Amino acid sequence: MEPYKKAITINEALKRGEGRVTLRGWVYRKRVLKEKAFILLRDSTGVIQLVFPRERLKDAEELNLESSIVVTGALVREPRAPGGVELHVESVDWAYIGEPYPINEDAVVADSEYLLDVRHLWVRSRKMQAVLKIRHTIFGAIHEYFRKNGFYEVHTPMFITAAVEGGATLFKVDYFGQPVYLTQSSQFYLEVLIYSLEKVYVIAPSFRAEPSRTRRHLTEFWHAEMEMAWAGMNDAARVGEELISYVVERVLAERQDELRLLGRRTEFLERAKPPFYRVSYDEAVDILRKKGISINWGDDIGADEERALTLEFDKPIILYGFPEKLKAFYHRNDPKRPEVTLSFDVLLPEGYGEVIGGGERIYEEKELVEKIVRFGLNPKDYWWYIDLRKYGSVPHAGFGLGVDRLTMWITGADHIRDVVPFPRDVRRTAP
Repeated sequence: MEPYKKAITINEALKRGEGRVTLRGWVYRKRVLKEKAFILLRDSTGVIQLVFPRERLKDAEELNLESSIVVTGALVREPRAPGGVELHVESVDWAYIGEPYPINEDAVVADSEYLLDVRHLWVRSRKMQAVLKIRHTIFGAIHEYFRKNGFYEVHTPMFITAAVEGGATLFKVDYFGQPVYLTQSSQFYLEVLIYSLEKVYVIAPSFRAEPSRTRRHLTEFWHAEMEMAWAGMNDAARVGEELISYVVERVLAERQDELRLLGRRTEFLERAKPPFYRVSYDEAVDILRKKGISINWGDDIGADEERALTLEFDKPIILYGFPEKLKAFYHRNDPKRPEVTLSFDVLLPEGYGEVIGGGERIYEEKELVEKIVRFGLNPKDYWWYIDLRKYGSVPHAGFGLGVDRLTMWITGADHIRDVVPFPRDVRRTAP
């Protein structure tokens, strides 16, 4: 039998603390002395110190960083070792000695262009490993929240013919001689499905052809979107704050080790419990003006303004009541105040800004067509979307959550590229 078949994980070895075991993994750190060698071995569960005695020094000397090995030895409790346990190596049962590793994790900046060039190797770093584990928990928690609250998971197409967020940010694709586009959002298809399942959600990639070079933008990003029938703006906002709170709670419960490794302070995460602060667009303009920011009613609240606004609060904000021209055509205008829409954004604290955009959708055919025309669009391009309003339409609302942005905040990352395994932005499509 192959020696790796009897191996246990490093986490299991640290818990066991004694006995003779076989471990497998990759060389993470290496230090060779005259009498012994110390190697930190890593796997997906943790790191452990291996001690090679004098007679095994040659084995240790041959191993470059990231060489893969299987070793057998005796576990010994050692308070000075990582995890308080080390393995005294008796035999190297198998080894794949790699070439000299091109990354020195201690000597590079985590968001450098070089690390993006070698992303296929950088994902092995402990920092990226921690981020990926937190992403795993975040995605799982999103599914859990929606399913526990009566939402059905659905799946929607990536090729589309009608723009959701506007034609300027569409990626055009040749589809057997016909022009189609990569989806910006699954919203329209989710609206279709509420007439069957009432409460639906999807987690899928979305694509925006935005030439943005900011720390918050990607051209391909993961979107968690939901729509529900018989609902208004406040209902959707409540689901949004509950969802974020649920996700944060799961991360705090399951990923403390990873948060510590990333150096993430958790005070703001711990405060992210409903209700979030409600701030109207009007109030936001007043707050920003008092902070010396030049902004007029009707101006967009961009990234800089969001940062200034969120620094005034110690947990997320639900910003609502945007002027009509700042939101897409499908948002319903407030009947009591037609110049504003029944729309909202959720802004994360600490300057991270928008993570959710949503609101109440127009559910009457005449109102929708009039607004499409008012926005300079052609109703024929949205024929099937308009068609929904002809047959048993109901009030409904929904939102889209940027999962990568949420991960960025939870991990305390400086740039959204740092929380995606293989980021795509205006400059990069490889590896």
